[in-house]
Amino acid sequence: MARKLTTFSKILIVLVIVSILFFGITYLRDNGYLGDLGQENTEQANNSGNNSSSSTSSTSGSNTSKDIIKIGVVTWGGYAGGQYFNEGFEANKNSRFYKDYGFQVEFKVLDDFDASRNAFKSGDVDLLWATIDAFPTEVSGLSDFDPVVVFQADWSRGGDAIVARRGITSVADLKGKKIAVAEMTPSHSFLIWLMEAGGLSVNDVEILGQPSAIDAAEVFKSGRCDAAVVWSPDDILSLKAVPGSRVLESSKSAAYIIADVFFAKRAFVDNNKERVRQLYEGWMKGAAEINSNTSSRKKAAAILSEEFTERGTPLTPEEADEMIGNVRLATHGDNKNFFRLNSDYKGVAGDDLYRNMTDKYSDLKYIEGRVPAWRQVAYPSLVSSTTLTSPADFPEKSKSYTKATEADKTKTALATKAVRISFRTAEYRLDDNAKYIIDKEFVDIAKVFNSRIRIEGNTDNVGSAAANKSLSLKRANAVADYLITEHGMPKNRFIIVGNGSNKPVASNETGKGRAKNRRTDFELIAE
Repeated sequence: MARKLTTFSKILIVLVIVSILFFGITYLRDNGYLGDLGQENTEQANNSGNNSSSSTSSTSGSNTSKDIIKIGVVTWGGYAGGQYFNEGFEANKNSRFYKDYGFQVEFKVLDDFDASRNAFKSGDVDLLWATIDAFPTEVSGLSDFDPVVVFQADWSRGGDAIVARRGITSVADLKGKKIAVAEMTPSHSFLIWLMEAGGLSVNDVEILGQPSAIDAAEVFKSGRCDAAVVWSPDDILSLKAVPGSRVLESSKSAAYIIADVFFAKRAFVDNNKERVRQLYEGWMKGAAEINSNTSSRKKAAAILSEEFTERGTPLTPEEADEMIGNVRLATHGDNKNFFRLNSDYKGVAGDDLYRNMTDKYSDLKYIEGRVPAWRQVAYPSLVSSTTLTSPADFPEKSKSYTKATEADKTKTALATKAVRISFRTAEYRLDDNAKYIIDKEFVDIAKVFNSRIRIEGNTDNVGSAAANKSLSLKRANAVADYLITEHGMPKNRFIIVGNGSNKPVASNETGKGRAKNRRTDFELIAE
């Protein structure tokens, strides 16, 4: 005999059915299976009087809705790909993110560093900018939020520079000088790399720590320092303010040091994986169009000009175009290289910079405690699961060099790093120890700078002048051949010089002195 259901049982069944429907629809919407349905439902709710935020985030990173992705940025030209694809900075339905993927994007300009990090922690922004060189200094402080790097936006290519007073023409000239720099920022990383390339450390100079690169520029213009690391357009303004000053070096040649990336809370990415992947895909499409099309670049410059001017940073379209020209907008192919998804790539990748700068900042005592390994902060699956195949999506081509001239052999070097390779008397072949020393002391420098490299071979004074000249050339060529064959560097990049015994660094009267003189010197030659 059938039993009648109790009132409680009926209510329980209804609740179960409603729950299944609710969570089922939510899952389908959040993973993109319902197209714009979730968006339309959200809009209907808002139109009925619900004005609560559509993108509320907890500190765990779990959003209740992904219809608006909020991105924290600074006043910088490297994010133009996403801003162009979005048709501006505000969330809007003219955005190609909305038209192509069904969600909206909002760019929040947060030039104050601390404010931007607080916005990330509180959930006011879902993705936030960083530079991978400086990320090791802050990732531990964000550990409660499990931050992960999801894609690269750009390489700085002239947007960062070191300006110096009259008389300073090389890194060696900086020894004992006062340098204004924003500590633990891309500016600081740039300085560390340049000093190392010139055989100096930051302990060889007096660092005047500043809150920002803007402040560093003001210190330089006021005459309180000898050099400063600045951001564009402060390089130009600094040169105008200080007669006789010059740009000592910029990220045009220090081309693989400063990489802008975007990171998010792991929980946010895990919960919104397809949306974030679509954000990346659209951003890369925008970057590819700007890189390959003049009219697209002009449109992007107009967007940046209007938006930054409206926010209190007056910028003409021409100046905005120059900002874009000071970066390499990263493509999908560049991102595959950055995350080492291309097995043939031998250039600088994200793990190189992250590992190197972790070591460098730790040595300088700017980092205390453990820094997570690259594999713990990198989130490459969004890049690897995206397919973009047009030529404009390909990675940046390696820089080409014309054949070195005789004038290049005597051109003043920007930076000189002596690499002590202990050649045996009359020997020029590289043994395993020599290769190890080159890899350890010079390869990273050679990769992050795209300047020409002059390799000078040297000998002790044993033997005739002619024999030593020939031997020193063989030593320099042996080093160049190793860098070409093992590290994929272009042959024409190298300027080969044989000094014989004419440039000793120690006395040839002792065995130890002669051993020091059997060496190679690496020099960066500004073009």
